[in-house]
Amino acid sequence: MLAMLETLDAVLLARVQFAFTIAFHFIFPAFTIGLASYLAVLEGLWLWTKRDVYLDLFRFWLRIFAVTFAMGVVSGLVMSYQFGTNWSVFSDKTGAVLGPLLGYEVLSAFFLEAGFLGIMLFGLNRVGKGLHFSATCLVAFGTLLSAFWILSANSWMQTPTGHIIEPETGRFLADDWWAIVFNPSFPYRFVHTVISAYLTTAFIVGAVGAWHLLRHRGDQAARTMFSMALWMAALVAPLQLVAGHEHGANTLKHQPAKISAMEGHFKSYPNGAPLILFGFPDMESGEVTSKIEIPRLGSLVLKGDLDAPIDGLDKVDRKDWPNVPIVFWSFRIMVGIGFAMIGMGLLSLVLRMTGGLYHAGWFHRLAVLMGPSGIVAVLAGWFTTEVGRQPYTVYGLLRTSESVAPIGAPAVAMSLLAFIIVYTLVFGAGIIYILRLMHTPPGRADLEPVVDGPLRSAGATSGPAMSAATIHPAE
Repeated sequence: MLAMLETLDAVLLARVQFAFTIAFHFIFPAFTIGLASYLAVLEGLWLWTKRDVYLDLFRFWLRIFAVTFAMGVVSGLVMSYQFGTNWSVFSDKTGAVLGPLLGYEVLSAFFLEAGFLGIMLFGLNRVGKGLHFSATCLVAFGTLLSAFWILSANSWMQTPTGHIIEPETGRFLADDWWAIVFNPSFPYRFVHTVISAYLTTAFIVGAVGAWHLLRHRGDQAARTMFSMALWMAALVAPLQLVAGHEHGANTLKHQPAKISAMEGHFKSYPNGAPLILFGFPDMESGEVTSKIEIPRLGSLVLKGDLDAPIDGLDKVDRKDWPNVPIVFWSFRIMVGIGFAMIGMGLLSLVLRMTGGLYHAGWFHRLAVLMGPSGIVAVLAGWFTTEVGRQPYTVYGLLRTSESVAPIGAPAVAMSLLAFIIVYTLVFGAGIIYILRLMHTPPGRADLEPVVDGPLRSAGATSGPAMSAATIHPAE
């Protein structure tokens, strides 16, 4: 066993371990950023309109937020330790730049969240309404501030500016903090990521609302959350398309090799590049096989001109190529889900106009299926960004192979195995608990189940306590 582990690549194992832990972690902030803002909106609407349905929804989602927030904090702690265990050389070389950015995140965002989270969770009946609403808003602002600092640090790794490199040690030292924080890719990355968090929350909320509408079509709380989620999808998903396009144009300017991998452009196109819809990138042969493409449309999308020249990976040293298949397909998964979200938003507008938003069972099933779509899209986008930056940790300046700690493959492999086991048990149980909370009806009323719709079951019981065993979502 040990001999087999010795043959593995320590750098690859360290990358896989970091990818595994950050993928688990990123699920939770992607949800809580949007959910915190949603809670602030719900409480604000309750204070403004005095309608109990908003208070019911606030209490319903507050429990889910508390569990998700806690899981995000716990899973995030592991990331810091890995900088010391697996990536100590990277930490040593970039610590003077990234250390303060991460420290600012703790001192501002995390302290803000921690300071007011208790009031938000437990103070609804203990403090004044104004103070409680302020606490909720400050927690929501804290999640956005946390995203600000984390994305600033990550964006600096993608487009490093404002630093000098110490000749003797190769360490990065801060020269201009404004240039470091507001590096060239940061504004685009921040907007794109925050919008994706809001869409992730919207489709999870919409899926929960649709689930309860399938069980009890007259549930006012389910109707309200479903309507609010679909308004978000209809209004924000098209904006994400624009934000993503602008982010792509910025990436083309600063990381052209990543764009070449995303588009599957192994060769350069001096007179207009095609838009490759699907295909199978082959890095050995340097081409995309079995491809479906639209001639010259790639140049129009990337540069606004059908005849614009586009450089390919043939302009890049092969040792500096990212993993093209991963970047190519993860990008298409993200974009495909984005268009599906836009489609859901448009369908919801049509159903609103025809009066069928709360009665179209097929659309409610579709909304349930789309529930995890935001999480999948966020992870696919993250893989596109991070794998596309390879083979560098600091783009163009510090290679990944030069960043890893002097640690053997067996040690990394054993810790990776431990992470997989512990994460699966702990966070798997947490996710199951969150799903059970979502399964609980959000409204107060004892509503009659739908008896003429798709969930009709001879053995179904009535009321909000109807067991999952008595319903048939696929019927």
